[in-house]
Amino acid sequence: MRLALMLLGLLLLPAVRGADRHTELPERVYQGQLVFGRTAVGNRVELNGRAIRVDAEGHFVFGVGRDEAGPLPLKIVWPDGAVEHVNLKVSPREWPIERVTGVPQATVTPPPEIAARIAREQAQVTKARELDDDRQDWRTGFVWPLRGRVSGVYGSQRIYNGVPRAFHSGLDVAAPTGTPIRAPAAGIVTFAAPDLYLTGGTVLIDHGHGVSSNFLHLSRIDVAVGERVEQGQVIGAVGATGRATGPHMHWGMNWFDVRIDPQMLVEGQ
Repeated sequence: MRLALMLLGLLLLPAVRGADRHTELPERVYQGQLVFGRTAVGNRVELNGRAIRVDAEGHFVFGVGRDEAGPLPLKIVWPDGAVEHVNLKVSPREWPIERVTGVPQATVTPPPEIAARIAREQAQVTKARELDDDRQDWRTGFVWPLRGRVSGVYGSQRIYNGVPRAFHSGLDVAAPTGTPIRAPAAGIVTFAAPDLYLTGGTVLIDHGHGVSSNFLHLSRIDVAVGERVEQGQVIGAVGATGRATGPHMHWGMNWFDVRIDPQMLVEGQ
């Protein structure tokens, strides 16, 4: 499940075909996958009743959640009113689960004032993920922001003192503090803050069509909100700010509110 499986044009089978119309989609998708598709120019596409942006060449993209069971219902509407329905099968994945006991309760359940701060900060990040414009930076593909030892994977989960926490939403690569982190694809910076309670130095890059990357625990931020960055440009540096046990790069990705697995979009190290 790497870039070779995900890029548009590879393993894309005609899901709907007529005399002069067809939509290209994978025959099957995986939990955590960013899915690429293509339909005829001028068509509308909906996923579970949610409109999906289609570009001027018919390309579109959407995310599959970590716990999505499927099938995923897509509706394709042609300009003449014809409607086709596609049900995509979702292949499950297995997730590492770690049980940790003896953790201080304040760590598991923060006091009210800290919980309120976390909620305010996360609301700002959520707002930044709502951008939906017609840029197609996601179509150029993604590269590793930093290469090194993978120390954390998407989808894993810890259970502290018997209480399940949110699953790990990104990819961690261990590296010394100050190691440069580069943009995995071009985009617009929609959020940049040096000191969030949970995530410390935090940067979001929007790649268009609701696809975004986030980088957490940064020791340094080299970009500003509204700035356009190009693939490979240094955006900040590895750190251990916020709630982190050691210096590492955390790279998360979203399709709007759906968290997806960055490692499925890059070639193996």
